[in-house]
Amino acid sequence: MGADEAVGSVKVAATVVEERPSAIYLVVLEGQQKVLAHLVGVVKRNFVRLVPGDRVEVELAPHDPTRGRITRKLGSE
Repeated sequence: MGADEAVGSVKVAATVVEERPSAIYLVVLEGQQKVLAHLVGVVKRNFVRLVPGDRVEVELAPHDPTRGRITRKLGSE
């Protein structure tokens, strides 16, 4: 576990639906649940650009399952 990973967090695959102001993204999890997610620092530093339809990995905290962190962009599968 890295220093930036939260204890008890869950990582799931999701699809970007919409980009909102302040680098917030509306993503849909595989179970069709909608979640607001922001980019983690390493993704911002690497200038990763997300557009609707991109597959991403989202880390969800156990205390608030409606918000998450986008930890990486998944390749085409």
